[in-house]
Amino acid sequence: MIIYNVTTQPAWEIHVDWLNWMKEEHIPDVMGTGMFTQCMILRLLEVDESDGPTYAMQYHAESRETYDRYISDYAAELRKKTFAKWGNRFIAFRSLMQVVE
Repeated sequence: MIIYNVTTQPAWEIHVDWLNWMKEEHIPDVMGTGMFTQCMILRLLEVDESDGPTYAMQYHAESRETYDRYISDYAAELRKKTFAKWGNRFIAFRSLMQVVE
């Protein structure tokens, strides 16, 4: 299994609206691609929150090929929508992990 982790720090002034948008719009759009089997939203603890809270969205994919298909077919459009909605009021970075059993 592959975990696609997106760590995001929205600014304090938008974080409530941003989190609602993630739950109601963005995550359903990502999950609607059919490339992931589940998504977890986590809030990081014991981090600097002076600019805003930090969240991690962990999307679970069955394989690297499924993740690669998401990146090639869907990611650019969904990222464009995110920047159109929130501009530069958040920072994000992505990481890819493999579950080791």
